[in-house]
Amino acid sequence: MVLHGSEGAWSGWSHRNAAILAAHGFLAFPFGYSSGGNAWNAGHIVDCPLDRTAQALAALREFPFVGPRVGLYGVSRGAEHALLLASLMAKEAMAGLPEAIAAHSPPDVVCGGFDARSFRDAGDPGWQSWDGGKRAWTWKGSAEGLLPTTPIEVERYPGPLFLSHGLKDRLWSVDMTRRLEKRLLAHERQPDVHYYEGEDHLPGSEGENRHHELLIDFFERHLG
Repeated sequence: MVLHGSEGAWSGWSHRNAAILAAHGFLAFPFGYSSGGNAWNAGHIVDCPLDRTAQALAALREFPFVGPRVGLYGVSRGAEHALLLASLMAKEAMAGLPEAIAAHSPPDVVCGGFDARSFRDAGDPGWQSWDGGKRAWTWKGSAEGLLPTTPIEVERYPGPLFLSHGLKDRLWSVDMTRRLEKRLLAHERQPDVHYYEGEDHLPGSEGENRHHELLIDFFERHLG
């Protein structure tokens, strides 16, 4: 299951990523979780129910053509989504945890709500300051424990993890992935971690080719 970032469900990027995975033999489902928006406006990630994603994951498992192993792949806010969902499911010992998770450009903490309508460059007539009171996520009807800056307890997830980040990321610092890696190693975990020299929040063409080689190899080893 592929989770999009702040670009929203309508942008088509998660569909493209799913198509790349499908071309390599995976049944890939782009799950749209942002609210509202259209092809020109990303909508928002505010009070997004993570338990709905858990339900979608369970429904995917029931699809007749899905194999016995299911993975999650998220980019940026989708990476946060994937890691946060897995940590919450593991904390509650829920059945149906994904057998492998890949997260590109993830944060190591819960981030605040995002509304594309207010995301403008400074000086733009539509610019608004970020509202720190908005919550991005809920779990079973509550945002308790999901406030911005709350550490994501990635070490709770017992399965294989793939983490990647561009060393020149100007949007979300690579230090966040370094902190995730440090937490996992402190809990005697061995994640697959890849840092891309010279790459920004999203890799360029050559960097993306390399990223997908590593990503597909990871999923082939753990979902095949």
